[in-house]
Amino acid sequence: MPGENLSRDEAHERAALLSVDGYEVVLDLRSAVGDSDEAVRTFRSRTTIRFRRTGTGDATFVDLIAPSVNAITLNGRSLDPAVVFDGARIALDDLADENVLVVDAQCAYSRTGEGMHRFVDPEDGEVYLYTQYEPADARRVYANFEQPDLKAPYRFSVTAPEGWTVWSNGAGEQDAEGVWRFAETAPISTYITCVVAGPYHYVTDSYTRGDLEIPLGAMCRKSLAKHFDADDVFLITKQGFDFFHDNFDYPYPFGKYDQAFVPEYNLGAMENPGMVTFREEYIYRGKVTQAAYESRANVILHEMAHMWFGDLVTMVWWDDLWLKESFADFMGSFANAEATRFTNSWVTFANNRKAWAYRADQLPSTHPVTADIRDLEDAKLNFDGITYAKGASVLKQLVAYAGRDAFLEGARRYFKRHAYGNTRLADLLAILEETSGRDMKAWAKSWLQTSGVNSLTPAVTYDAEGRITELAVLQEGDELRPHRAAVGLYRLSGGELVRYARAEADITGARTVVDGLAGEERPDLVLVNDDDLTYCKIRFDEGSLATLREHLGDITDPLARALCWSALWNLTRDGLMPARDFVAVALAFAGRETDIGVLQMVHGWTKSAVTLYAAPAWREEGGRLLAEGGLRELRGAEPGSEHQLTWARFFAATASTEADFQLLEGLLDGTAKVDGLDVDQELRWALLSPLAVHGRADETRIGEELALDDTASGKRHQTRLLASRPSAAVKAQAWAQVVESDTLSNALVEATIAGFVQPSQRELIAPYAEKYFAAIERLWGERSIQIGIDVVRGLFPGLQDRPETLAATDAWLSEHAAAAPALRRLVLEARDDLARALRAQECDGLAS
Repeated sequence: MPGENLSRDEAHERAALLSVDGYEVVLDLRSAVGDSDEAVRTFRSRTTIRFRRTGTGDATFVDLIAPSVNAITLNGRSLDPAVVFDGARIALDDLADENVLVVDAQCAYSRTGEGMHRFVDPEDGEVYLYTQYEPADARRVYANFEQPDLKAPYRFSVTAPEGWTVWSNGAGEQDAEGVWRFAETAPISTYITCVVAGPYHYVTDSYTRGDLEIPLGAMCRKSLAKHFDADDVFLITKQGFDFFHDNFDYPYPFGKYDQAFVPEYNLGAMENPGMVTFREEYIYRGKVTQAAYESRANVILHEMAHMWFGDLVTMVWWDDLWLKESFADFMGSFANAEATRFTNSWVTFANNRKAWAYRADQLPSTHPVTADIRDLEDAKLNFDGITYAKGASVLKQLVAYAGRDAFLEGARRYFKRHAYGNTRLADLLAILEETSGRDMKAWAKSWLQTSGVNSLTPAVTYDAEGRITELAVLQEGDELRPHRAAVGLYRLSGGELVRYARAEADITGARTVVDGLAGEERPDLVLVNDDDLTYCKIRFDEGSLATLREHLGDITDPLARALCWSALWNLTRDGLMPARDFVAVALAFAGRETDIGVLQMVHGWTKSAVTLYAAPAWREEGGRLLAEGGLRELRGAEPGSEHQLTWARFFAATASTEADFQLLEGLLDGTAKVDGLDVDQELRWALLSPLAVHGRADETRIGEELALDDTASGKRHQTRLLASRPSAAVKAQAWAQVVESDTLSNALVEATIAGFVQPSQRELIAPYAEKYFAAIERLWGERSIQIGIDVVRGLFPGLQDRPETLAATDAWLSEHAAAAPALRRLVLEARDDLARALRAQECDGLAS
C-alpha cells in the first residue's frame, strides 16, 4: 500500500528493523509573511535523524510529504532526491548498525489544518502558524518515521519573522542570532510534536504542588485578546492538575504546560505534551451558556489526561487508539465532576457524549472499541463516537464492575510500568486483573472486542395488591453482555416524580431477575440503568412510557431526567416512537428543563425530529409548532438568563412565518425588543441566518453585517450565509467553490457546506444528488483526507429523503467496489442515516 497511506504491516516491519535515538529539526518560517511568487508557499525544513538497526535487513523508508527536497544524506553518503523520493517516502538502503540521516526539504504551508497551518487574520493582517499532525501529518513539516511506536526525543530550532514568538513541546528561548531553540523532549511519538508561531497574545501563570512547579501559558490571536478569559482557563488547568496528581501518583512529566487557542482548527483540541492546541471557538466572543464553559473545561481536562494516557504511555498502533481516547474522554468527565464547579458533568456525559456513541454504534461501520486499523485512512475515520464516547462509557461500566479503587490503582501501575513506552490491550488488562481480582479477559471480550449496543427493557409483574412480584430486565442485541446496572422505581408524589427504591444487579443473558425490588409498590416509572452505570439503550414498559408522556418534566433528579430524554430520542431514531410524539413531549417539558446542556441537546433533537424523521406531510406543521413553542418560551424565560438566550437561538433556527421574520428583523434593527435579551454580535448572526435562508437578507445586507464584524469569525458567518440564500446561482457557485476548486481554507469549506445544505431548500439542491455521486471518487483522490471527509459527509444528499436516493447510493456502492475503503465507509454511513430517516418517517406517518 505505497504512497501517503501507511499500512499496519509496514509499520510493524519498520519497528522490528530499527529504533530511533533522536531528531534534530530545524525550521525556517520567515517565508510565512510577505508576498510570495511560489505556486505553493513553502518553508525550509532540515531534519537530522539518528537511528539504529535492531533487526534484520538493510533497507527501509522515511516519511515526508513535501513539494521538493533539496538534499538527502545517509551516513555521509549523498542520495539523489529524484531517485529516492516519491513525494511521500524517501527510500533508504545499505543501512549501517548506527545511522545518521539528514533531509533538507521545502515543505508546504497548509490551508487545511493538516501539517503547518498558515492563517492570515482579516482583522489586522497578522499571520499565525500552528501544527496539527494526528494521525500522520508531522511528515508534512519534517522527515520522520511516522508511526506511534517509534518514539524518540526531539530538539527543535526555529527561525521566525521578526517580532514573532515561537513555542514547541519543550521550553525555548531566542538566541543572539534570533533563532528559537527548544529543550530536548522526553521520548514521544511524532504525532504529538508541535510548533506554534506568530504574534500571539500570551498570558502566564504557574502551578505549584510541593516541590513540583509547572510554568503555565495560554495564548490566542491578538485580535481575540479582549475576549480571552485566561483566568478561567488557568483555574480549570490547576484544578485538573490537582485531580490527576491526587489520583495518578505520577508527576506531570513534560515540564511546562502551554495551551494555544488557534484559528481554523479541525478538531476540538490536541494533546501535544507541553503545548496543547485548541480550537479558538472556545474563546467566546459573546454571551454563552454554562454548558459552553463546561464543554471547554471538559476538553481542557480531556487533553490533560492525555499527558499520562497517550503521551507518557502510547499505543503501539492505531488499533489501540482507545487506550488514550477512551480514557481521556472518561477522565475528562470524571475530573470535571469531582474537581471543578461543573459537578453535574455526568449528566452531560449521559445526554451528550453517549448520544454520539449510540449513533456510531448502530452504523454499518460500527467496530469494537479495540478496532482493526489496517492503515492510516482507517485510523483517521476511527476518531469517532465509539473510540471516544462508547469507550468512555465502557470504562464507566468498568469502574462499576471492578471498583473505583481498583481502576485507579491499575492506572497508577500502568504509568509506572510503561512510562515513555508503547502498549497494547493485553498490557492494561494484565494490570487491571492484578488490582481488581476480576477476569478482565472475559470482560474485555464482551465490552472491548465486540460491537453494537444492547437494549435493556423492564418486564414487571404485580400481585393483586399492586406490589411487584417480579422485575426482570430483558436484554437484546447481537452480543449479550454482562452489565452492572441499577434499576430505579419512581412514583408521583406532590406533583413530583421521585425515586423511592433502587437496586443494583449484574444483568447477564437475555433475562435477569432483579431480586431486590420484589414486594415494592407499583411504580409510575421503571428506569433501567438508573444512575447511568452501563452503556445501553434504555427501553420502557408501557406504563412507564405513558408516565413520561405526561410527567417527564416532573422528574426531580437531573441525571434521571436526562436519561429519559435520551431514551425517548433513541426510540424516535429507531422508528419506535413517532417523531411528532417526541416533538409533543419536548414542547410540553423542555421549558421546564433546568440543565442548560440537556435543554440544548433537546433543542437539537427536536429540530432533527422535524427535519429528518417526521413524515413529509407533517413537516410544515411540525416546523410551525417548533417556532411557536420557541417564541412562547423565549417570552416566558427569565430576562437575561441563559435559558432566554438558548430559546432565542432556537426560535431563530425554527422561524418560518412572516411574523417570525418580522420579529427577527426588528430585533436586529432595534425596533423590537425582548426584555433582558442582549443582542450581541454572535446572536446577531444567529438572527440574520434564517433571513438569508428564506431570501429576506441579500448579499448587500450580509455585507453590512460583516462590516460590523470584520473578523475571522465574521468572515465564516458571512460565507455560510451567502451560500444559504435560496438561489440556483448561489448554489452553483457554492458547489463549484467546494467541489471544483481547492482554494478555500478548511474553515471556509466547512462554512460553505453548512450554508449550501438547508432543509427548507430540498428542491433547490435536488439536482446536486447526481453530481455528488459523479464527483466524490475524483475528489477523494485529489484532496487531503480531512477535506475529503468534510465534503463527502457534508454534501451527501441526505435531504433528498426518498427511496430513489437510497437506490442511487446503492448503485454507487455497487459500481465502486474498488473505491478507497475509507470513502466507501463514509458513503455507507450516510446511506444508513438516510435509511433510518425513511423508516422513522414511515413510523411517524402511521401516527397521522
